[in-house]
Amino acid sequence: MNLFIYITILLIVALLSTRIMKLLKLPNVTGYIITGIIMGPFVFGTLFNLELDYKDMSTGLVAGYVNDIKWVSEVALGFIAFSIGTSFKRSVLKAVGKRVLVITILEAAGASIFVFLSLLVTHYVIPDHMNWELVLTLSAIASATAPAATLMVIKQYRARGKLVDTLLPVVALDDAAALILFAILFQIASGLASGGELSVYKMLAKPLIEICISLAVGAVLGLLISFINKFFKSRNNKLVLCIFTVFASLGIYLLFKEQWMGGFELSSLLTCMLAGSIYTNLCKDSDRTLDVLDRFTSPIYMMFFVISGASLNISIFMNKSGLIVLAIALVYIIFRVIGKYLGAYSGATITKCEPTVRKYLGLTLVPQAGVAIGLATSANKLFTEDGLTETASMIVAIILSSTLIYELVGPLISKYALKKAGEIPEDN
Repeated sequence: MNLFIYITILLIVALLSTRIMKLLKLPNVTGYIITGIIMGPFVFGTLFNLELDYKDMSTGLVAGYVNDIKWVSEVALGFIAFSIGTSFKRSVLKAVGKRVLVITILEAAGASIFVFLSLLVTHYVIPDHMNWELVLTLSAIASATAPAATLMVIKQYRARGKLVDTLLPVVALDDAAALILFAILFQIASGLASGGELSVYKMLAKPLIEICISLAVGAVLGLLISFINKFFKSRNNKLVLCIFTVFASLGIYLLFKEQWMGGFELSSLLTCMLAGSIYTNLCKDSDRTLDVLDRFTSPIYMMFFVISGASLNISIFMNKSGLIVLAIALVYIIFRVIGKYLGAYSGATITKCEPTVRKYLGLTLVPQAGVAIGLATSANKLFTEDGLTETASMIVAIILSSTLIYELVGPLISKYALKKAGEIPEDN
């Protein structure tokens, strides 16, 4: 078996899973993730490597293939961010602008605060397994929400209404809030771990600079493709401009990571979001192009969720610390959901949103995947460099195990909330 045969198998199994999900009345996203788990290194992969080391995701034929195609996830997240950015139309922003900002701040802060308090209690119960670095880092990651799963459910069931109009910009801004919280809390955690002084530059100035550069790059790209768009009539040619934007964002993101460029960790998500927002507001015919983009990106989104499922290391439950990881993950999952729901409910109440928005918005913010995994991976790398390998591996294990539950259950909850809010057509 070679890489292309493996990708072929992934696509056909994922496609067949949608038929099963339809019979079970479950979102397609759930089928894609289950497909990834089954076709990943720890199930399908064992057929090709019977001596697979369950402690090492990098071993085995299938594990190598999964690592080779992980770049698809980065591209998918870029297109997802661009699509979410196109929801920031002037008409929508005028209607929900202020409420979105208030709701985003409260739901992101609510998740972080509730997770922090619950893990703080856990710290005093099992201090050997739950240190301050772990508490602060997980609290920061808790604020992130997965835009991909939410967007896929909305598109699959053609959901429309006040809840969706509020949800999309909240999910978009949520990632910005998560990046800021992570930058601040992780720097505190890193300072505690190293025993050194906390750097104001690293904790506040650098994250703000990174966010400003990300937005500036997004603005330039958005204005650029909006200008070039005038010279083309074909929707296919205009589609190329959207693809150009996503790849340019990822390329510039990698460029700024180089030390000679300052070693900045830009957010390609923020860049793509702003570019998409500017494009949809400056180009009157953007809806026609975005319709083509939706069709083009469907298989990319499918691969994103399949790869996410295949990347989940289920071996974390196969050792002595597995029960501890599971217990901490459950605490994280439960209190993050409580924080998200109460934060969103409070924000919607303060801004006098419609009853359906107040009641169901928090439930649609349950999914967590790409951004959270990315932050966990970043924390893993930095803590490992500081010599805190156990803390680093615990963060990844907890986030990945919670992601598995979130991504399996989250789309179901999102569908339930949208259905109860009356924003999914009856034929679905």
